[in-house]
Amino acid sequence: MTKHVDYYVSLNSPWTYLGSKRFEAIARKHHAHVTIWPVDFGSVFAVSGGLPLPKRAPQRQAYRLMELKRWRDVLGVPLNLEPKFFPANELPAAKCVIALRELGRMADAIKLAHAVLHALWAEEKNTGDPATLRAIIAGCGLDADSVIKASETPGIADKRDSYTKYAIDQGVFGAPSFVIDREIFWGQDRLDFVERKLAA
Repeated sequence: MTKHVDYYVSLNSPWTYLGSKRFEAIARKHHAHVTIWPVDFGSVFAVSGGLPLPKRAPQRQAYRLMELKRWRDVLGVPLNLEPKFFPANELPAAKCVIALRELGRMADAIKLAHAVLHALWAEEKNTGDPATLRAIIAGCGLDADSVIKASETPGIADKRDSYTKYAIDQGVFGAPSFVIDREIFWGQDRLDFVERKLAA
């Protein structure tokens, strides 16, 4: 029986970025069906006790950088610990991912989300800049004009709001989160458990 994974992401999250390729490989290995949910984690934090990075205690901010370095080194993934354009305005990219998802192009939606994260965290690109976003879309082998046009369709921004509400209703509180059979796995460091669940 094919397993389904609801994949909740932030297009600013280094943790989503660090887990992205491994999750792709795990989902492919187990023939899992994946639905991507680009949500507004600022709104999620507001109702789940989370804090945006600038409001966290200094020791928590320092530990975050240490953990990012550890995971970068262990995984061998290119990552700038403090990228120039973080946090980027993720709404334009999120709308593009949502537009692809709503068109039934889930693989393209996931591919674009991961490309945006790579551009932000590994390439020092401003993913909120329209020209940069257009280039990222084209780099995925997609038609930038049609994707941008689809992202500007009335109601796409409202979809993100509804996705966010749905994430909150499902108990999601951080990115990335993977939900399988109503069981939440939070964080790229839980991917081993995600694979165990898919293999069961």
